[in-house]
Amino acid sequence: MNIAVFGGSFDPPHLGHEAIVNKAIKTLDIEKLIIVPTYLNPFKTISCFDENIRFKLVTNLFSNNPNIQISNYEIEQRRATPTIQTIKHLISQNQNIVKIYLIIGADNLYNLHLWKDYKELKKLVTFVIVTRDGIKIDNFQTLNIDFDISSTKIRENLDITVIPDKIKQEVSELWKID
Repeated sequence: MNIAVFGGSFDPPHLGHEAIVNKAIKTLDIEKLIIVPTYLNPFKTISCFDENIRFKLVTNLFSNNPNIQISNYEIEQRRATPTIQTIKHLISQNQNIVKIYLIIGADNLYNLHLWKDYKELKKLVTFVIVTRDGIKIDNFQTLNIDFDISSTKIRENLDITVIPDKIKQEVSELWKID
């Protein structure tokens, strides 16, 4: 079985995340896409929404698709969890995995060499890089997405226009926006 893993803070989930998931399902040779919201991104110190709210938002957004699984593995760790640990956990839980695609944003390329056990991770997964901010991508498979959205910009501007309709009301209530 081929799977794709898409992790992140999802703080909050937005149309870009939705586009990535939809394109991955359509274009990658996979039977399942596993979305893994972080407890805390190892390169960040805080999140806007707590982990349970972010997990609920991701679940509400994607749970109606039978090809998608939402994993709470990293949230259950109650700490920042390195991707290599999550991948090894998924492998231990799914013995029939043949190939794992790891979907990351192009903005992560700058720090990829700093990821825990990066060389080992590179042996376990095929990186799929989501295009972003005109960042040049060499030697990686890509997902070309036409969204210039970041959760950081959304939070800074409390911009619900780029939140999927399915969870827009919930995010508005969390931000107390009318």
